[in-house]
Amino acid sequence: MGIYKAEIANMRKNIGENAGQKIIIKEPAGKRSKPEERKATIEKTYKDYFMVRFDEVNRVGSYNYTDLFMKTVEVSIFNGNQFIPLDIPDVADRKNKLHKLAPEHLENKIIGNPDSNLDFPVEIA
Repeated sequence: MGIYKAEIANMRKNIGENAGQKIIIKEPAGKRSKPEERKATIEKTYKDYFMVRFDEVNRVGSYNYTDLFMKTVEVSIFNGNQFIPLDIPDVADRKNKLHKLAPEHLENKIIGNPDSNLDFPVEIA
């Protein structure tokens, strides 16, 4: 599995556009604790992480964008009426993307069909 730079850039932009907004952060349960849900405000975004200020305590926290993609942290943003979960795209799996190509397309590439775009013949063992 891999997260592409463009996906992180889009997430950074989305969170950056909501700077100053109230959010709810849901963190997973620890080994001896229950899941935590805290209200906070988005403070600032950086290349690899974003900072929030928690409402109940005068404390600042930071979260990686990859935490959002891996779903170890969930964020809901307040839109004026209600908290709406942040839309997180599924993490792309490079192997699955290759398997989703049409079988005929792959067959032409592997067999070395003269109509394919390969510059060299490929032998099948």
